[in-house]
Amino acid sequence: MISANEYFDGQVKSLAYKSKTGNSTVGVMEPGEYEFGTSTHETMHVIEGEMTVKLPGETNWSTYKAGSSYQIDANKKFQVKVPSQTAYLCQYK
Repeated sequence: MISANEYFDGQVKSLAYKSKTGNSTVGVMEPGEYEFGTSTHETMHVIEGEMTVKLPGETNWSTYKAGSSYQIDANKKFQVKVPSQTAYLCQYK
């Protein structure tokens, strides 16, 4: 079943679904700064746009553009800056 998620007063919206490879969400972020937390290991794929991310334990920010991805371990927080509408696919197990 597909479920809809909305975060940060509607600035981040996604659809959650299950596939043969596990759980996923596909969504869009409006321009802004966000902090997310994980409960499982996640792989974030940038579909369109870009994200500047500060991963757990890192002191520097890294920019990920369309076609790139990054990973976050379970039970961690990470920060994201989005300069324009950005689409993503998040896969987790």
